[in-house]
Parts: sequence; structure tokens; C-alpha cells
Amino acid sequence: MTLRIDISGLPSERLRFAASPLAELTAMLHVLAEPGHHPHLAGWAGDVWTRLRPELAERLREAEFLWRSSQADFLIPARPRPTLAEELDDVDRIDDEAYVTAALVTTCGSSRFHSAVPSSSSPSMPSSPPSPPSPLTDARARERALDLAQARGGRQEAFAERLLADPAAVRARVRQTLEQCAEAFFDAAWAGVAVQLATDLRLKNDLLRHQGIGAALASVSGAVTLAPDGDCIVVDKLQDKSTAAHGTGVTFIPSVFGRPHLVAVHAPGWQPVVQYPVAEPSPSEPVPLETVTLRLEALAHPVRLRLLRTLARGPHTTGELAHTWELSPPEVSRHLAVLRRAGLLTARRHGRYVRYTLNLPDLTALGTDLLAAVLR
Repeated sequence: MTLRIDISGLPSERLRFAASPLAELTAMLHVLAEPGHHPHLAGWAGDVWTRLRPELAERLREAEFLWRSSQADFLIPARPRPTLAEELDDVDRIDDEAYVTAALVTTCGSSRFHSAVPSSSSPSMPSSPPSPPSPLTDARARERALDLAQARGGRQEAFAERLLADPAAVRARVRQTLEQCAEAFFDAAWAGVAVQLATDLRLKNDLLRHQGIGAALASVSGAVTLAPDGDCIVVDKLQDKSTAAHGTGVTFIPSVFGRPHLVAVHAPGWQPVVQYPVAEPSPSEPVPLETVTLRLEALAHPVRLRLLRTLARGPHTTGELAHTWELSPPEVSRHLAVLRRAGLLTARRHGRYVRYTLNLPDLTALGTDLLAAVLR
């Protein structure tokens, strides 16, 4: 499953790498809301929660739907600015329709509300495809939004009700909350990661200038690639989606606090944005979801599990495995071929015989790889 971003005919200068204070603050808020996703930041999260004023802590809980399960599109800017205040000013320029729609997607958990389009004054893509009735003006759409929010919980319902009743008041409160976060913890954390982000951006922009889009994307993540025809960016995600960057470009935003997530803005009407984790000093390439799926399918057959149980004790030939489990050699060969395609076995020839060895590191890492693919 992938997200495909059509970049056919897009000049290389429309592929941008830039740091965003607002996107990094959003990543920090996600860490605070879901510390289990970020065990390496558990100490930081615990320290922040300990020092937060009760009023600000409650504000974060009441609006956490904007950044907990997924991030509201307006919190991942397509045109990053040097300061948080400037980016919040850009958010203020988005019209109520687009803001409310993006907020309802994260609050209600339905892409049904993702079709609203930012106005031309917003920092996003100024297109105007047809959109369904707005919950701000249409009673049935409003009722549907509230039903979805209610199904997710009382806090979600209360937030959706306030948002639909008085968008301006909720928007002002969310901005004020983010500004209070700057004083409480963001400014200090941002100063701590600024050098790391700047170093990453120098590398990415140098690759883009001298080696082209493919090299720059390869340095972002093993989960981000350029299609062979060069007309599409392919992002390995747990979804099949597509969007286009014609006339607007694609923005890539590095994040220290976002690891391990790979966040993508791809809704109709919004400029594509990808927030990617800055590589650790000794990074390991992420295993593609396709490979993880292939390995899980290979392990789903009881015969293959029996063969692996034997191979875990040491290398075996096809004949040895057939004898051990009272199977025919052709049947064993078919199962071994499936396990080899999944990368779980290594074959080595010794004279007349081929001995199969369990690829223990990849099998051991399967749980971690699956978790990484899900969180990505």
C-alpha cells in the first residue's frame, strides 16, 4: 500500500526541503499524547507533563484530536516560515471551511470531511474542486459530523460541538494554546534540535541540487522513492492514496521529535507535504510494508512454520526436511521457495546439495518491522 504523489512536469525547484517550527511543535504534541509511540522520548514527555501548568495540560487534552491519531493538515505547513508566530499567522489566513474540515477529520476520524478546500489566501494549494455540503452550513452534514465525533468519545463530541458552533473562538483558543506551549517547552526544545534540522536540510538540498530528486528522496527514508519513470513520488504507507503536486510542488519537512512517523498531507485541495524523521546517527533502513506483509503471509502456513522450527536448529537440505516431516521433496521445495522470497531463508550450495539456513536477524526483527510499518 502506498501514497503516490504525481510530480510529472514539476521543476526540481518545486521540491522543497525546509524546517517548520509549527510542524515540529505538532510532533512534540503527538509525543505528549502518545508517548508509547516514542519510547526514546519517554523521559522528555514525562518531564514536560510534570512541569505543565494544570490549565495548559487541560487545554492540550481538550484539543489533542488535532495531533494525536493523525495531524490536522493546517499544522503541517506547505510553506514553512522561520518562526512559529509567522506560521500561526498563516493558519489564521485559512478560511473557516478548510480549518473546520481538517479539524473534523482528526476529531471524527472520517475522510468524509477531508474534501473542503483551503482558500487562495491560505498557505496551501489554491484549487477549487467540488466539495460536499459543509457541516458549517448544512444541517445534515453537521449532524453527521457530531454523530461521528460522539462515537469516538465525549471529549471529541464536545470539541466538535464547540468548533461547529463558534469556529472563530475555537481557532483563537487553539492558537493561544500553541503559543503557551512555546513558552512552556517548545522554545527550549526547538533550540535544542535546530542544529540537527539545519544539518539535515543542508544534506538534502545539496543532494537535490547536485544529484537530483531521486538522490534527495533516497536520503529521506527507504520508505520514500521516486518511481522509475520519474513522474511520481511513492511513499510506503498503510493506505492506497494519490495526490498531485502540479503547479504547487511538494514540501519535505525534517523532524527530530516525529521519529518514527512519516506524516503526509495529501487531501484534495492541500499542497502535498511530507514530514520525515531525521535519521539517527546509525540508522537502519526501514523495511517496506510489502516485505513485512510477504513475511507474515509466509509464516501463516503451518507447514512452513514446521520447516522453520527445524531450520532454527541448523542448516538442512530439502531431502532432510522432507524426511523429518514426512513430506514429498517437491512439496518442501514449494514451501522453501515462499520462505526465500520473503527473505527468511538463505540457500548455500555444498557440492551436490543445497542447504537452507534460517535468516534469524530478519525473523527476530519482524515484530519491530511490523510496528514500524504501522506507525509510519
